[in-house]
Amino acid sequence: MPNTAPFNTIEVIKRSSNHTEAKNILIIGVFHGEEPQGEYVINRYLENGNLSDTKNHLFFIPCLNHWGKERGVRVNHNGVDLNRNYPTKNWIETEKDENYSGKQPASEIVTQQMIDLLEEVKPEIILTLHAPLKCVNYDGPAKELAEKISEFCDYPVIADLGYPTPGSFGTYCGVERNIPTITLEYDDEEAYESIYTKTEKIFDWLAVY
Repeated sequence: MPNTAPFNTIEVIKRSSNHTEAKNILIIGVFHGEEPQGEYVINRYLENGNLSDTKNHLFFIPCLNHWGKERGVRVNHNGVDLNRNYPTKNWIETEKDENYSGKQPASEIVTQQMIDLLEEVKPEIILTLHAPLKCVNYDGPAKELAEKISEFCDYPVIADLGYPTPGSFGTYCGVERNIPTITLEYDDEEAYESIYTKTEKIFDWLAVY
């Protein structure tokens, strides 16, 4: 990534398959800057994972929120939570705190780029990597996927996190577009080696699912 305004650019790394019935699977790290685990596991998998004969097309975004990650904060350079900025039916302008949804839906360049990317890639499965709730959350028709992922990481499957998430990526993709969308929430206190071991199994499985 260039050093100039990296927070306005999405880096997508594709690992293609030769299979005629390959699915498009999108995997995203670091929606929130203080949740760096996703970038670590994606980059390590790209370097060391078994990608020689994948059945599916894998699209990796190691870090969606570079500005926030560099500063260890949840929001982006405009103080917006990138997981509350999507033009969903339930979007509202929220309080200007760490969950601030922006002045209007899709106000952020990265959100606009993600919307365009979804139209281009047309993913059939989406996995986003978060922390620290230690669970497998899902939106849309993804319960069976969530249960399988839970077997690899030994986290409970939770359909409802128990608090409102207006403008969330999961609502935009899973609920309103019917794309199976999984939010894997890591345990903040878990060692990165343990997190990677679990996630490597999940990535391997998605590659041939």
